[in-house]
Amino acid sequence: MISTITSLIFEYPILNNIIPLLILILTSYTAFKITRKILVRLIVPQIKKSKTKLDDILIKNHLFLRISYLVPIIIFDNFSYILSSNLPLDITTVDTMIAISTIFVFNWIIDSILSSFTDAYSRRYKQIPLKSYVQIFKILIIIFSGLIIVSILSGISPWGLIGSIGAISAVLLLIFRDTILSLIANLQISSNKLVQLHDWIEAPAFGADGDVIEIALHTIKVQNWDKTITVIPTHKLIDSSFKNWRGMELSGGRRIKRSINIDLTSIKFCDEQMLLNYNKIDLLSSYLKEKANLLSKSNKNIKPDNHSLNSRNLTNIGTFRAYIISYLRNHENINENMTFLVRQLPPSENGLPIEIYVFSNDNEWISYENIQSDIFDHLIAATNYFDLRIFQNPSGHDLNSLVKD
Repeated sequence: MISTITSLIFEYPILNNIIPLLILILTSYTAFKITRKILVRLIVPQIKKSKTKLDDILIKNHLFLRISYLVPIIIFDNFSYILSSNLPLDITTVDTMIAISTIFVFNWIIDSILSSFTDAYSRRYKQIPLKSYVQIFKILIIIFSGLIIVSILSGISPWGLIGSIGAISAVLLLIFRDTILSLIANLQISSNKLVQLHDWIEAPAFGADGDVIEIALHTIKVQNWDKTITVIPTHKLIDSSFKNWRGMELSGGRRIKRSINIDLTSIKFCDEQMLLNYNKIDLLSSYLKEKANLLSKSNKNIKPDNHSLNSRNLTNIGTFRAYIISYLRNHENINENMTFLVRQLPPSENGLPIEIYVFSNDNEWISYENIQSDIFDHLIAATNYFDLRIFQNPSGHDLNSLVKD
């Protein structure tokens, strides 16, 4: 076999150049595959068995696999004379190629380490968006690596290249305009805590309404309630208005602000029969006793046969409002330490609005909606007991009833 190869070399002199190169390439590739197999089949499974989560993050970001690319570079570096001897390249050119390849691989490895650090940090401190700062650091590393590569190719020191950047600063500002704006926006967001991870924000200009799932250098990702993802440029979020619901979530309460429109024609003074019926309602007993004492003192000089407008009287709308207050005061899901208000709004063509402005003590969305619905289910049904009617525009059923009559 060896004699055959030797005879071929003498017969075809070009093989004298090709065979060493093939052996070097084959050796490098074999060493690379062996290294990856050792990492994948021996080291990685052992790492996955450990209780530490950091090494799992390193595997996820392919750190060990990227390190394996250093093996063929080391082999080529040690046997670079084979390349220069068998190719039309001098040793300086070969060393330059190896140096540039080493820079690219180390840049790749550093990227993996920084990504792993970001993931590990984000798991522990979920509210602080570190990713944007790491991305800035990655950009600086890429710029620095580029300067070193240019320095190697041109023979000019990196410091000399940095000095010449001033001459092309206007071009760089134009190229990195969005990056600079995003960096400033990130600093504003972080220093003022305008947006944090997992905040619920509304940004109508971008159609975003949901949880913040990622804050990066250039973009902020919002997962909307319909599970779609809205990507907002970081600097444009600062330029436009948006609503952050974090204050509501931290307050321990969520606002209920809704009105019941009462038909104006159903509002009237309470007669004795109505008061007797209202006295049977436990939530109104103390209110009616207090009002009865107050009215008796106020009307003691009024003759019995005098006009009813000359004396003070209870109304069904006022009694209903007192019932709402008492009902909400005794409701287990209402936070009484926050704003508590039941009021009349100005009458309109839609009746007299009785607005309820209170806070629930559970701000979780589904629970909040259930609490709000239960309250208004009860109050809307209770209006009939106070001889009141809910205002609504005529429906098809109302019109059919008129036609039949």
